[in-house]
Amino acid sequence: MAKRDLSAYQQKIVKRYYENADTITITKLQELVTEIYLAEGKKADALWKRAHDHLKKTSIKPHVVEGVVANRDVKKLAELLTTASVPKR
Repeated sequence: MAKRDLSAYQQKIVKRYYENADTITITKLQELVTEIYLAEGKKADALWKRAHDHLKKTSIKPHVVEGVVANRDVKKLAELLTTASVPKR
């Protein structure tokens, strides 16, 4: 794959994205809580998978993540997000 150089403007966009990745992840999870609460059937399955993927990026212990997703406990998911953070890379 050929190396592409980003313009100064594009570099700033990428930098700001990674500086705010933690906020973006937590916000996406908060939005998913609402969607999961209202969803049914296959849509709920897909939303729980997305939530699981986002939860893996947080500081929440893996066994807690697995437990919440396995039990599909929306209330517990919402409670976890009040203390969740995303480790800086």
